[in-house]
Amino acid sequence: MTLITIKKASTAELEIIQKLGRETFYETFAPHNSEEHIQEYLEESFTSEKINNELNNPDSQFFIAYEKEEPIGYLKVNSGKAQTELQDKSSLEIERIYVKSSHHGKKVGQLLYDKALEIALNENKKYLWLGVWEENLRAVNFYKKNGFIEFDKHIFKLGNDEQTDLMMKKVLE
Repeated sequence: MTLITIKKASTAELEIIQKLGRETFYETFAPHNSEEHIQEYLEESFTSEKINNELNNPDSQFFIAYEKEEPIGYLKVNSGKAQTELQDKSSLEIERIYVKSSHHGKKVGQLLYDKALEIALNENKKYLWLGVWEENLRAVNFYKKNGFIEFDKHIFKLGNDEQTDLMMKKVLE
């Protein structure tokens, strides 16, 4: 396997994150949702303005995984008020671990998760948490394998379709 490197992203990588986000979200969720709802989500969630705001938020961090010079996935973590729900100062949210389907099973997601864990430990967080679609069994099992447990649920709207996300967390020792 080729060496995978993880690099912190800045606004200079906006287009890379935008492209990766659109591509990986589509690959993961399009087979299970209407094309109309997917396109609407992609258009709203990956605008240059939205990604730029996220990149400039001091409580959010992005990391891109590269194979040689090719971006193959990314991580977005949030602390403080950037967290999508809990906004607990003692926690770190993993908002996104997105990996191209061509690189599934190659430990890229694990490397990105390990980076999130490293950040949480360096910042003395008490726990990591995230929301994951209950139908995304690959991701649910990945997080369980890494010690996450379900603690709640919330509704994620994709278009007018209400989907259930499992809220999962991992307490850090």
